Amino acid sequence: MNTTGRHVDILLVEDNPNDAELAIRSTRKSGYAPRLVHVDDGVRALDFLFGTGEFADRNTSHQPRLVLLDLKLPRVDGLEVLKRMRADERTRTVPVVMLSSSKEERDVAECYRHAANSYVVKPVNFEAYSTTVTEICRYWMGINLAPARA
Repeated sequence: MNTTGRHVDILLVEDNPNDAELAIRSTRKSGYAPRLVHVDDGVRALDFLFGTGEFADRNTSHQPRLVLLDLKLPRVDGLEVLKRMRADERTRTVPVVMLSSSKEERDVAECYRHAANSYVVKPVNFEAYSTTVTEICRYWMGINLAPARA
């Protein structure tokens, strides 16, 4: 995948192929995020965000407008991705919506403690999941006013 200089609306970090496909369809259908990159684990997410590994050619001055981040990921979990994003000037202000099947209070609290912008429990119903992702895109890409980027 060549992402050199490419502006990305949404970085979707999701290891479940069914959830990923539904989220991709929903974001595209929403009309708010025509440029989406999907990665399936935390290492690839960090590589994309910081221009390392397979994304070493990516211009990191162009960060996604939104990150949809699963909490339970292989190799590096979503909480660690969030922590690293908030620790780096390049990604500190990128909105991050945690998407998780976990309703555990400790998971919710930890994500907010590390400056997640939102925590959404994934609906198990296909239609409800699609609607939820569409509404997330509508808010973060269409209603929310983000700061200008250099």
